[in-house]
Amino acid sequence: MELGISAYRGRLAPSPTGYLHRGHARTFWKAQERAREAKGTVILRNDDLDRDRVRGEFVAAMFEDMRWLGLRWKEGPDVGGPHAPYTQSERLPIYLGAFDTLKSRGLLFPCTCSRKDVHAAAGAPHGGDDEPLYPGSCRSQSAPTSVAVNWRFRVPDGAEISFRDKSLGRQCAVAGKDFGDFLVWRKDGLPSYQLACAVDDALMGITEVVRGADLVSSTFRQILLLRALDFEIPAYFHCALVLDESGRRLAKRDSSTTLRGLRAAGATPQSCIGVDRVR
Repeated sequence: MELGISAYRGRLAPSPTGYLHRGHARTFWKAQERAREAKGTVILRNDDLDRDRVRGEFVAAMFEDMRWLGLRWKEGPDVGGPHAPYTQSERLPIYLGAFDTLKSRGLLFPCTCSRKDVHAAAGAPHGGDDEPLYPGSCRSQSAPTSVAVNWRFRVPDGAEISFRDKSLGRQCAVAGKDFGDFLVWRKDGLPSYQLACAVDDALMGITEVVRGADLVSSTFRQILLLRALDFEIPAYFHCALVLDESGRRLAKRDSSTTLRGLRAAGATPQSCIGVDRVR
């Protein structure tokens, strides 16, 4: 969907696993600006499914930091809206329904491999992101075993997945080569990031996803899930990453680049975002 269409819906989707940094600020500002230019709507979603790292203090700081930046949203956990709830941990029945649909269509298989197993497996090189290329160890399993299992999406080997990114241009990956069978449902009873994100973007009516370029690889997986669930595929705009002085991605644990740390050092919203002024 091109900018300028009044039905534009964008989203801000922070994960409260640490304090937001300059990279988040730049991406979220770009998301808000693209919605403003299109005279559209921005929603806020709290992506809080990482139970091991999410903290209440990070959630509170997330709201405070985003408002300090000048970000505004019309729907979200704090203001409600027609697609509530906007906190992912409150949407588990919705994700379970999508999981059951995928399973009933024969698109998933149970997997007993640990992450360590996948990393160590011969012929399982690392892909371009945090999820290694799955070696297919459990692909022949069609029914769950007596132990808790993860569930993976069976990718169509050799299929080319492509999309036209609004920032980076045409992006293309080959299933089974550039990325493998990926997690959809974890053995701890939670959906994967890929499933939760794809389902929420679809059901919340998001027309354009603005996020960091490090998530391009996730987009290929989410496109497969959206197709499998008969959902429309939104447009995508992947922002260039903000790097530190050594050329590395910014980290939430580095106080010198977090919005909290920068504010304490006297930074302004404009300097964090890299614009002349904040509306």
